[in-house]
Amino acid sequence: MAVGQDTENAMAKRNEKPKDPVVAVAMIDTGATGTVINHDVAQRLGLQPVGICSINTPSSAGVACHEYLVRLVMPRHNVVVETVAIGAPLHGQHIQCLIGRDVLQHAVFIYTGYNNTFTLSF
Repeated sequence: MAVGQDTENAMAKRNEKPKDPVVAVAMIDTGATGTVINHDVAQRLGLQPVGICSINTPSSAGVACHEYLVRLVMPRHNVVVETVAIGAPLHGQHIQCLIGRDVLQHAVFIYTGYNNTFTLSF
């Protein structure tokens, strides 16, 4: 995961170098409208909020969260997707990112339940 292209361009104009990309463990979440990143990832990338949105979780409603421009990089498959990610805590999980339908809309996602495998192609 890296800063979004627009952020990187703005930093270049100010002769600033973006922080190195962050390797993050992600989970595909077809129930999530948008992509979510852990606050730690946003902090490690030095991201600045570009907006605020309200989200609902299984345990609460109307939670205000920052939004960040991010670049999801999947180098093994040569895929780069830019999106606005929601910064939210992902407590009790071993992931730093939920990949939501904002990213999946650009892909074909096939889940094979009896094998517990999936295919994701862009």
